[in-house]
Formats: sequence, structure tokens, C-alpha cells
Amino acid sequence: MTPVLSPNTQAILLLTAPLIAGRGASSPDLLTPGEYKRLARHLREIQRQPADLVSPDAADILRACQPVIDNSRLQRLLGRGFLLSQVIERWQARAIWVVSRADADYPRRLKARLREDAPAVLYGCGEISLLDSGGLAVVGSRHVDTPLIDYTMAVGRLAARARKTLVSGGAKGIDQAAMRGALEAGGRVIGVLADSLEKTTMNREHRNLLLDGQLVLISPYDPSAGFNVGNAMQRNKLIYALADASLVVSSDVNKGGTWAGTIEQLDKLKFVPVYIRSTDSAGLDALRKKGALLWPNPQDADSLKEVFNAAMPLPADSPQVDLLGSSDAAPTASMQLDAAPVSQVGNTPQSVLEALSDAKLAAESVGNALPVTQEPLMLVADVTEDQKTGAAPAELLFAAVRKAIQPLLNKPMKDSEVAAALDVSNAQAKTWLQRLVEEGVLEKQKKPAGYIVRQPYLFE
Repeated sequence: MTPVLSPNTQAILLLTAPLIAGRGASSPDLLTPGEYKRLARHLREIQRQPADLVSPDAADILRACQPVIDNSRLQRLLGRGFLLSQVIERWQARAIWVVSRADADYPRRLKARLREDAPAVLYGCGEISLLDSGGLAVVGSRHVDTPLIDYTMAVGRLAARARKTLVSGGAKGIDQAAMRGALEAGGRVIGVLADSLEKTTMNREHRNLLLDGQLVLISPYDPSAGFNVGNAMQRNKLIYALADASLVVSSDVNKGGTWAGTIEQLDKLKFVPVYIRSTDSAGLDALRKKGALLWPNPQDADSLKEVFNAAMPLPADSPQVDLLGSSDAAPTASMQLDAAPVSQVGNTPQSVLEALSDAKLAAESVGNALPVTQEPLMLVADVTEDQKTGAAPAELLFAAVRKAIQPLLNKPMKDSEVAAALDVSNAQAKTWLQRLVEEGVLEKQKKPAGYIVRQPYLFE
């Protein structure tokens, strides 16, 4: 599926993207990630979204943003419409799509894990739905010997046999070896590039894989951007955020992108279990002392799946949003949908949206179907701490769905609208809605068409 370039994404591109149409320099006025983050927060506060900055009443909105970003600077950036149209035409000719955090197609894993630090814009080519499939991240050094390349390719082939998506960075050495091994074995691969997305997608070797849905290449940087050490370092967190487990095949000590990205994962982010290749290596030994796990060298698909069960603790400084929608801290801007006014998501509490996202990731990581049990599921308010500890993620997820239904469906909504509000696929929303109709919670009416809470029905 190729996402449509939404008005919000076009506005964000005007504000943050260099829009390099194969030549020329980018605007010096571009908003930095930190500046755009502040602007997005401000737009939420005034109940606006990026697309409103190029609407008929944009002048008033721009003045309202003056305390955050200079009005004249915003006008210069938003006035690059002709340049944007040129570069969009170039991207479309190369089958490159663009999504922003304001889009429903934006990877839910990045929103749930990185929150406001998720890239404002993602460029890509290939099947976008692969980005929420999880899988095994494999990373390592660029300069390695042939035996290590062969070892890494074998890991990629094993991931393919286990039907686990392979996630890596596309750099020469370990990254490319892992991806090549998985692709040659018929597996699915996500490549998170730090540079040269356009050039890579035009490679004849990659085109059929991209078109067939076996490979997706993404980058948070302009498709024409060249290599930059800082960019390479920053994209590492995306690799881990898109995966369910990770393997570091090789690393230097205290230097290099692999080391920096792994240390960030171990010490701060803690998204996934981090394994290191079981061998004598100064870099890998140092990572083990930092908390990395020894790779058990699985030899078949079943034993590989076991490595995904190792639990990683949450970062000590992160908000503890539980699956029931409560939090130790008051909701902050980083826990809200990007640049979406309240009216865009109905009356769905943000804590419920966060719970849905976190619970879905938990359910996917242990292979739960959503939902599978035929017994009536408890309401969120009825779940005790003991039940919460023992309940399957699918049960907790559906309990959160039931909790969200009351405020969301106080007026009729179609299944596609519910899917957009809950940030799930149409098929998943339809399954949940039908289940609730069968339980008598909802009714499906014809005029106006849509699902609505059946009256009387008590949720509390």
C-alpha cells in the first residue's frame, strides 16, 4: 500500500524538509526537530494542526504561533509550495512515499515507543505495513571479515525460516549481510537508512523486492541526503523501536554507531532484549557488562522464537503508563497524538489510546491473536491487580477497547472512523465492533449508518 500525501504531511515537509530535488541547497530556515516539537505542542494547545498553517485563516494561526516560532520564518518556509510540488513529482516517479506523525499510516511502534521523539516525517519505499510487524534487529560494524559475514547471513536466513521480519540499517558489513541472508531465504526485511534512500531504492537488485512487498526501506532524512555521522547515530533508535529483539554481531568499544546505539538501548530506551554474539570480543564483552544477553545461537525456527521472550525493564525515568490506562504521572504533551486536535479523535481519552498501543505491542510480542478467547472479558474497571498480572495481553487490550467505547460511540461512527480513532486497522476495528454488537454493548444502525452504544448500557 502506498500512503497518500496528506495535507498535514505537506505542511510538515514545508516546515522541516530540505526538499532537495536532486540539486541545490536546503533552506537555512528549516525547523530543527526540537523547534518542530515545540510548534507541534503549541498547535495542539490551540486546537490546531499543521495543515491549518496553509489554510485560508492561516494568518491568524501564524500570529498565534509567534511566541514559539517567528512569524516571518514560518511564512518563508510555508511559501516553498512550488519547490514542494517539484520534489513530490520526483519522489512519486521513484515510488517513494512520505508519512508524518499526523498520519494514521505512521508506524504505531515508533509513536508508542519514541513518542514526541519519533521523526516528524518518514520517507520510504515498499510495503509500509511491514513497519509494524516487529521482528529481529541485527546490527554491527561495517568492516568485518568473511566468516563474520557468513555467520550474519545465516542469522538472516534463520529469521526468514522463523517468519520473523529482519530489521537493520542497510550499511555495508553486518547490516547488509543480515538483510541479504533474510531476503535470499524469502524473508521480510526492514531497512532503516541514514542516507541515500533514493539511490538505494533505484538499485535494480532492490526494485522487485520492494514491489513484491518483501522489502521496505525507510529513512527520517531527505531521500537525496548524503552520509552524515550524526544522522547515522540518530537512526539507530528507530531500528530498535521497530523490533521485538536485537542481536549485536560486532562492535568496537566506546566508539562507533553500533556501540552508541546499543548503549542508548541498554541504558536509556530499553525497548527490546539486546543479545550479543557469544564469542571473545572486547566490544561485545563490554556490552555484556552493560547488561546485554548472550545470544544462545538458535539452530532452528522454534529455538529462535524463544529469544523474543526475554523481558527488558522499562526505563527508570519513563512515565509508567499501564495497560489499564492509568499513569503515575499526569498526561504530558509527549503522551498525546501528534498535532491532532481533540476533535480529531472524538472523546477517546489519551490514556486509553496509549494503553491500546502498548497492549497491542505486548500482544504481538507473545504471538497472541486479538482477541481469541470466547469467554466474556472483564471491564477495565473490574480488572484487579492479580488479574492484570496473569491476564493475556489480548484480554487487557480488549478490556481497554471496551473502556474506550462509551465516550467514543455516543454518536454513530463507521468502522473506518473507529479504526482511525483507535489507530488500528479497519479489519481489527470491525472484529471488535462485531464482538461488542454480539455482546449487546453496541448496536449497528442504518440511519445514520454506524455503530452506537446501545441504550441503556452501563460501562462503569
